[in-house]
Amino acid sequence: MKKLFTLLCLLMIMGAQSMAQKFALVDMEYILKNIPAYERASEQLNQVSKKWQAEGVDALTEEAQTLYKNYQSEAVFLSTEQKTKKEEEIVAKEKEAAELKKKYFGPEGELFKKRESLMAPIQDEIYNAVKDISDSKGYSLILDRASDTGIIFASPKIDISNEVLTKLGYSN
Repeated sequence: MKKLFTLLCLLMIMGAQSMAQKFALVDMEYILKNIPAYERASEQLNQVSKKWQAEGVDALTEEAQTLYKNYQSEAVFLSTEQKTKKEEEIVAKEKEAAELKKKYFGPEGELFKKRESLMAPIQDEIYNAVKDISDSKGYSLILDRASDTGIIFASPKIDISNEVLTKLGYSN
């Protein structure tokens, strides 16, 4: 009876060990900072964003503000019809600025499309490297420590960020 109990316990322990899952962490911020193509793409996006903001949106907003200031100073001399016309001009200019801002910076705007075209290949490359490492090492789950605020502590031993960078061809 004692041997049967011992054998049963041994089988349970072995079964529990075979069901154990392996986990790993990556730090996407760290990985992205160490990929020069990402830094170049990010800088390019910043430059385009500043250019569109300055040349387009800010210029139209400034025009609308100038029209409004001129309207305020001239309002006492204008007829009701002229006031209405000036107000419509101001509203049209503000609307034009808002539409341009939406076109460039909205959820489906030009900046979003440009970011997608520049960043998607880099992100796909990282994903494939992580997947390859996961497949070869038998990880069941890989978490991103940079985006998961639920991680309070994680052992540096399970961080595979440098391994991902090496797989991508960036030694660290």
